[in-house]
Amino acid sequence: MEQTVLILGATGRFGTNAAQAFTAAGWNVRTFDRSRDNLATAARGVDVIVNGWNPPYHQWAKLVPGLHDQVRKAALTNDATVIIPGNVYVFGPDAPYCWKSSTRHLAQNPLGKIRIEMEQAYRRDEVRTIIVRSGDYLDTDASGNWFDMIMGKNLAKGKFSYPGRTDIPHAWGYLPDVARAAVMLAEKRDQLARFEDVPFPGYTLTGEELVAAISKVTGRDIKLKKMVWWPMNFARPFMPMLNGIFEMRYLWNLPHRLDGERFSALLPEFRPTPVEDALAKAVAPLLPDDKPSRMQRAAA
Repeated sequence: MEQTVLILGATGRFGTNAAQAFTAAGWNVRTFDRSRDNLATAARGVDVIVNGWNPPYHQWAKLVPGLHDQVRKAALTNDATVIIPGNVYVFGPDAPYCWKSSTRHLAQNPLGKIRIEMEQAYRRDEVRTIIVRSGDYLDTDASGNWFDMIMGKNLAKGKFSYPGRTDIPHAWGYLPDVARAAVMLAEKRDQLARFEDVPFPGYTLTGEELVAAISKVTGRDIKLKKMVWWPMNFARPFMPMLNGIFEMRYLWNLPHRLDGERFSALLPEFRPTPVEDALAKAVAPLLPDDKPSRMQRAAA
């Protein structure tokens, strides 16, 4: 029987990859345009709702509660499962090193508390929910994430800027893999608990390991540079979103990784993309002058 998924935020980072992954798996994919569509109508009869809506940081307090309230109502009306791309903001700087499904959500900063309250609302309302919780994203396009917008913007000049300590582990998730895992979990939704919090193990790399791997796949001698934060302070009055970036700065100086125990128990058949292949795809848009053959060899 054909299954139908509604993708919210289908032009965003997670939504784009989710739409591609569900299409590849043979699902009937509906996308949602907030400028013209009605959610109650668009969600009618769907099996899964992928909530890829993600307003800018400075609009979270105003928009996140209302947007997710709409999604919960639509899901309950249709007995649909909601898939949420979770992040690590909920844990806070005092969380133990290895973050699991059972790790307490200790964040006290505004963005972390908004995410905690949002997730709690799905559990409270007994919405069928799957949270696929990942670290920072590696994408196949320059989609405005940390990796391509800030860290790798000078990669063509042989430089990679790192925003924190370069000697501590940091969690990364390759978006095509995260989206593929979301599809596989959606197809097992009837076997899952009503509320599932699934950390996506992805890759755990120090800044030094990350740059070494990028140098290897590109065949370039990439220099690791510490990012300078103070110039952004001058822009904060004119770019409110920067306040959120500064708020979450601690994550670049906090050793962390996502535990894969629950993920492996649910999806023992999942085969992740090798980290070298993922990095080759992630840096390709940042090196437009590279010969295609070099990047193809790196990904092979």
